[in-house]
Amino acid sequence: MTNAAIRVGIGGWTYEPWRGTFYPEKWPIKRELEYASRHVTAIEVNGTYYSGFKPATFEGWAKTAPDGFVFALKASRFCTNRKVLAEGGESIQRFVSQGIVELGDKLGPILWQFMATKKFDPDDFAAFLALLPPTQDGVALRHAIHVRHESFAVPAFIAMCRAAGVAIVFADSQDHPAIADVTADFVYARLEDALEDEPAGYAPATLDRWAEAARTWAAGGAPESLPYVENAAPPTTPRETFVFFINGAKVRAPAGAQALIERLRA
Repeated sequence: MTNAAIRVGIGGWTYEPWRGTFYPEKWPIKRELEYASRHVTAIEVNGTYYSGFKPATFEGWAKTAPDGFVFALKASRFCTNRKVLAEGGESIQRFVSQGIVELGDKLGPILWQFMATKKFDPDDFAAFLALLPPTQDGVALRHAIHVRHESFAVPAFIAMCRAAGVAIVFADSQDHPAIADVTADFVYARLEDALEDEPAGYAPATLDRWAEAARTWAAGGAPESLPYVENAAPPTTPRETFVFFINGAKVRAPAGAQALIERLRA
């Protein structure tokens, strides 16, 4: 059985401390996406959380990045930062219809991130999942849910995400509970616990473990030692796997991503 693709990336590409550390000295700001997309294999776009973009912008990103590159898009805050999620249908439709399909085959998962204070309300969350469109303009959409409150670590949440084919984001974080249960045909992981005194954010031995975890996910397995709500293993089916170095010591994120890519190529 052939493993699915593993894509490793960072959050965004415009960050001043990366100039002269990740980007070469005097590298043109307008060409930062060009550089970043050739040194990592995916980028999680944070700007889409705060504002909308024109179709031409997504088209431009797609043309700049090389073949095989993938953009994950963080969904608008107007979709997720609301008391009643079931009332977010209009905002969700506005987000997916703004032109994201212009990314073509470089369109990766949509990340729906919730505030750390958002608690699990089974009925409301089920209604939210039902609002997530499977397609837009004939293009299949994939959805990843990033919850950050301990109330979500229950079988009911796992079951509803699995039924919807929606991935639960696994986040390596000191601040929020992690859920490693696999619920979709892809895996989405965020490594948020980087340390600035580590050149690659994580110690070499830790990066070795994340490389092994990524390979296990891509082969359809469930890495041992991660926190699971359920003991039952998912079907052993290869899954495209996304691993993002994001938050934590952000200045180290590109080095961490490149170090993991090197391990996966070995």
